Amino acid sequence: MTATSSRPDIIALLADADFKYRADTNTWSHRDGRPFSKEEQDHVLTATRSEFLDFDAQFKRFVKHRQAWADASEALQRFLAPFMQQLTVKNLGNAHELMSEEDRTEFNRLLGLVATPPRPFTANTY
Repeated sequence: MTATSSRPDIIALLADADFKYRADTNTWSHRDGRPFSKEEQDHVLTATRSEFLDFDAQFKRFVKHRQAWADASEALQRFLAPFMQQLTVKNLGNAHELMSEEDRTEFNRLLGLVATPPRPFTANTY
């Protein structure tokens, strides 16, 4: 089964599971603590190995994104430092003028990470 043939509803259930077995309901729980319904539990247990691997790959991409977000502020400062050193009037507009197109692309990526709050892990997004 390829990533594109994974069932999105299964991936969504896997993404929302904390995988803690609840003895009181004989099910896993949602991340917010609610137990899976019997139907949800039965359905998620039909997940194939490929779907677990697809979920795992998505989650790893999410973790990488979260780390990039956490590091973005410091990375942006390190990125801007060589441009600022070249300037007598140190402002972002002047630094931007010194950047190559490739530099601007990286600047925009870092700025986007700094300016955007982190999103929670959402199935079929990463």
